[in-house]
Amino acid sequence: MSQSQLPVLIAGAGLASLLFARSLLRANIPFQVFERDASLSFRGQGYRLRLSTEGLDAIESVLDKPSFQRFYDHCGKTGGGGFTHLDARTGEPLDQQGSSGGGGGGSGPGNLGSRDGKVVGIARGDMRRLFMEGCEPYVHFNRHVVGYELVEGRDDAVRALFADGTKSEDGSLLVGGEGIKSAVAKQVSGGLLKVYDLGARGIHGQAPTTAFRSLGEGVFRVVDDTNTRGRVSIITNVRPNEMDDPSVEFGWTMVGVPGAIRAPNDDYTIVGETAARIAQELTRDWHPRFKPLFDDMNVGQAAFWKITCSTPTGVPEWTNEPLVTVVGDAVHGMTPAGGIGANTAVRDSALLGRLLREAGGNRPGLTAEYEQQMRVYASEAVRSSYGMATKQFQVNVDELSEVV
Repeated sequence: MSQSQLPVLIAGAGLASLLFARSLLRANIPFQVFERDASLSFRGQGYRLRLSTEGLDAIESVLDKPSFQRFYDHCGKTGGGGFTHLDARTGEPLDQQGSSGGGGGGSGPGNLGSRDGKVVGIARGDMRRLFMEGCEPYVHFNRHVVGYELVEGRDDAVRALFADGTKSEDGSLLVGGEGIKSAVAKQVSGGLLKVYDLGARGIHGQAPTTAFRSLGEGVFRVVDDTNTRGRVSIITNVRPNEMDDPSVEFGWTMVGVPGAIRAPNDDYTIVGETAARIAQELTRDWHPRFKPLFDDMNVGQAAFWKITCSTPTGVPEWTNEPLVTVVGDAVHGMTPAGGIGANTAVRDSALLGRLLREAGGNRPGLTAEYEQQMRVYASEAVRSSYGMATKQFQVNVDELSEVV
C-alpha cells in the first residue's frame, strides 16, 4: 500500500465496511478499520442472507477472480424460483400471498433466483470472514467510534473519535459503516438519518439439517395466522446438500407482529435457552412436519432481534461533508422483508470503492457523487422493504414511532 497518502478510516467491520475495505486493498489505497467488538465472532451473526443478482454482481466487481470463486463456492445454492408458503397448523400450501384467507401475508420477491436459476445464500458470519481475507493487519478491534472531528488548519484530513477519549490518526476520508446505531451517520447528517423500531420482533434459530427432511429442498415461509398473540411466521432456506449429516445445521428466522414475541424485561440481547423456549412455545401446536425445526434446535444459538427500518420514504438529503460519508445499515437500515438490506449494502461498497479506485483516493466532490447515486437505489430499496413489512409484520411508522 502507498504510504504517502492519508488512509481511509472505516468505522465498523460489518459486511459493507469489510467489502469496501477489500476494494481499497485491491486498489492499493491505505485504510484502517475500527470495530467496537472484540472479534468478528464476538456476538451472534444473525440469519442467513439471500444474495440477489445485484448483490452478487456488486461483490464480484470488488473481489479478484480467485477470491470471488472461493466466496461463491462457499455459498449455498437452492433450487426453485420463489417461496413456498405453508400453513403452520395444517402443513398445507397457502396462496402466493402467504395467507389462506386474505390476511395479506406478503410474498416478498416473486423470483428469488440470482444465478443459474438458484437461490444463492450465505451465513452472515461466513460472509464477513471471507470479505476480511487480506485485511486483517488493518482491522482494529475494541475501538468504538463515537464521532469525528475535522483536523484544524487542514481541509483534507479527518479523525475518528473513540469511546475511550482517544483519536485516530489523520485520514483522507471517514466512512461510517457501523450499523443502525452509527454515531458517524447521526453526526454527518445532522440527525436526519433515523432508524425506527417497528415493534415487530424476531427469533433466529438453528437445527441439524436432519430436522428439515420433511420440507425438502426450497425456500419456505410457514405462517401461523391463528396464534392468539398475532401472526407468527418463519422463513427458512433448505439446501440439498448434507441433509443426512446431523453435524451440519440450517437456520430459520421467526418473525412476530408487534406483541407476538416478547423477551423478558424487553431485553432483546438475550441469547440461548430463553429465546429457544419462547420459539418452542409459539410453535407448540404447529404441524408435525415443522416440529423438528424447534424440538431439535441448537438451544445455545437462539437469539432475539428487533425489526427496525430507516425513514420509509428513503434516504434523506443532508449537507455533504467531503471528508465523511456512510454505507450499509448506517445509512439505510431495512426490515428483513424481501432480503434487500445486505444486497443494498454491498452495492454501496462497490460504488464507493470504484469511485475511490478511479480517483486514486479521495477527491473534491467524490462523497457527494457517491451519495447522489446511492440515494437512488437505496431509497427504492428502503421503500420496498418497508412496504413489504407493513403487510408481513403489520407495522407502520408514524410520529409516535420510537427512534432507535
